Amino acid sequence: MNYGPGWGGDMMPWLPLFLAPFFIIFVIWSIVWQGLGMWHAARRGEWIWFVVFLFIHTLGILEIIYLFAVAKLKFSELFGKSEHRT
Repeated sequence: MNYGPGWGGDMMPWLPLFLAPFFIIFVIWSIVWQGLGMWHAARRGEWIWFVVFLFIHTLGILEIIYLFAVAKLKFSELFGKSEHRT
């Protein structure tokens, strides 16, 4: 059944091009937050959090919760040199 242009087989050639920028943004977003979470967990000696971040990929949601709720960091402390606080 033909549903008109843009539906069915006609839609597939441009769909990857449309979704590619979103995929790239999500990958960069995830890498930044995962890197920040792992770096701060390692600096604080919290190896369990480090391993959790290494194996669970959540678009940075878990890392954001850790950084602001568990580690209680301020946004200004995320990218600068951090002192080990316990």
